[in-house]
Amino acid sequence: MELQGSQPFIPPPPDENGRTDLSVTVSVDGQVLTSGSVPLESTRYELPLLLSKLQPRREAYTLECSASLRDGQTFNATGKLTYLPDPSTAQIASASKMDLRTGAILAKGPNGEGEFAPIFPIGFYTQFDNYLTNLTVLSELKEQGFNVVHPIPPFSNLTALDAVLDEMERIGLYLMYDMRWTYMNNSRVTEEVNRIKTRPNLLLWYTADEPDGTSDPLNATVRSYQLINSLDGGDSTGGAGYHPVSLVLNCQDYEFSAYASGADIVMQDVYPLGNNVTFSSEWGTECTPNYGDCGCDNCKGSFRDISDRLDEFSERMLINGWERTKAIWTVPQGFGNSSYWKRYPTGREFIVQSVLAINHGARGVISWTDPTTPEIKASASSLALTLPRIAPYILNPKSIFYRIPNDKNVDISTWTVNGSTLLLATNLNYQESEVSVDAAQFLEALRNTAQTNLTFEHYFSTDIIWTLESGGSFSWVAYDGGSRLLEAIIRLEATGSGVFIFNSDSSSPAVANTNDAHGASPSVALVLRAVLFLIFTLSISLAA
Repeated sequence: MELQGSQPFIPPPPDENGRTDLSVTVSVDGQVLTSGSVPLESTRYELPLLLSKLQPRREAYTLECSASLRDGQTFNATGKLTYLPDPSTAQIASASKMDLRTGAILAKGPNGEGEFAPIFPIGFYTQFDNYLTNLTVLSELKEQGFNVVHPIPPFSNLTALDAVLDEMERIGLYLMYDMRWTYMNNSRVTEEVNRIKTRPNLLLWYTADEPDGTSDPLNATVRSYQLINSLDGGDSTGGAGYHPVSLVLNCQDYEFSAYASGADIVMQDVYPLGNNVTFSSEWGTECTPNYGDCGCDNCKGSFRDISDRLDEFSERMLINGWERTKAIWTVPQGFGNSSYWKRYPTGREFIVQSVLAINHGARGVISWTDPTTPEIKASASSLALTLPRIAPYILNPKSIFYRIPNDKNVDISTWTVNGSTLLLATNLNYQESEVSVDAAQFLEALRNTAQTNLTFEHYFSTDIIWTLESGGSFSWVAYDGGSRLLEAIIRLEATGSGVFIFNSDSSSPAVANTNDAHGASPSVALVLRAVLFLIFTLSISLAA
């Protein structure tokens, strides 16, 4: 496998400290913006740029990066740096940033006020006529915890559209603006972008809806992307505008690079539930890797189709050199009883789709489609209400990410910051499953991942079982003589999911500080948020 823009090299022997560093310099037009030593094979390593040497402008700067090893090997690469002026200078009401260390999108409040902060977008592609035009629906969505609305075009009545967007702005909902029917029409795109970019709650643009499935021209997404950026405050040669551009891809392996090159955020919409993925109920033909349409391209008919697709997207991002320039979102199946799909997902199945996707790199959850069933809406709402609690772990560039391997078809991922760990677990089976976690192996894996010596050695030294109505429990089950955790068990009912946050002796950025049984406090409040149905606080009395 050859990575785009990669160069071969011969690793020199490490220095006396066991390190092999690259000497890196980044410059623009001969002005050095930063320089420093970067450990070989490191990722997300930060070198601060001195932007004071540059002037904000629409046109992207060309970055020149040079690196050298002490044995004389040298490497060079170029890239784009967009440094835009305040959006008000371009008659644009807002801006969205992307933290490409994590894939997070950052924005001010939907009313344009406050400071930039990372958000985890969650919402639905939402029917417009006869649904969103009933403005009370927006208040319900806000109360249910959703932070983004993606109205589905066409918008034949612009007065009604303005009323909906005004109400979204008033109550604090972000807008994901869809141009699926017009993105290849330059005059229509120009008209729509110029009209919508004055909205302070605009979060991002959306262009092509499954262009690979309809075999749109291979350059269509790039042409639209460049036009939108030029209208949205940027240039037309690859520099960014004030808001990212998104699209969704349907196929497993059809012209990914061509279509994905025209977006900052690439979404996947694998729909594996309630359909026959080997024989097409619509066309009466078999579905093979080369022939047939079963509504889920090259799928096996299981939840793993979702994680497989996301992992493939991530690998293709890496190969194309995009792993630090694009992000991935997911589109959970929230519909059924139509064409290929003979039933709706259950609420638990909706959560499995979403948690599985988050565990495999999705940094936005926008389901197709609303209106949906009350069960799906309730489950999606419980996830939306939980996300503000867990997003500070997932979207923190200092988080140590680790996926806990197991052979039980249970997907478990963790994010650890300052000794506090978020654990997301989802059972892909239709029967109860149980996974044992060896604490020593887990901590060693974190140390290896972080390439540093973590300071915490144990978690709560008491035997606690947390039972969730979502169908899961987490049990500390074994300790050595010094009360150090040795093993834990995660139990999940059929398609059950769980969100767990647990602390070491140190405080975390997202969870209040707690003490173990040997601390001075006589009680500990453990805050546990279930993915489904229940958010509750469990207080446990401990001996002083």
